[in-house]
Amino acid sequence: MGGRGAERKTTDTSACPCGTGRGYGECCAPLHRAETSAATAEALMRSRFSAFAVGDVGHLLRSWHPRTRPAELNLDPRLRWTRLEVLATDGGGLFDTTGTVEFRAHYRHRGRPGTLHERSRFRREDGAWVYLDGQTDDG
Repeated sequence: MGGRGAERKTTDTSACPCGTGRGYGECCAPLHRAETSAATAEALMRSRFSAFAVGDVGHLLRSWHPRTRPAELNLDPRLRWTRLEVLATDGGGLFDTTGTVEFRAHYRHRGRPGTLHERSRFRREDGAWVYLDGQTDDG
């Protein structure tokens, strides 16, 4: 999911882009603001999807494992992430040190719909979940 662009307007009362049905202010915003950390790998993955949707490059870089994190990230302003489907999780719970989240992310690029299917790997580092890497399929 990539590229650096302008942050998109999302208020705390807006529906959270990650699809939980909760408001952004009580769902992913506290993670984006670094007020709290994700309890599970799935929660971190959802917050990362929301960060792509709202253009929060800072959260994306902070939540990326230092070994695999790019030096910079440029979001494509023509790309709009519209919906997230979590398909499966393996590990990534409160007492785990690793986890995998399989998801399908829907987007529109230059007006055309598309999907990204990915199996993302997460690791707990110093008590916090971080994104390690992902394997994608064409969608």
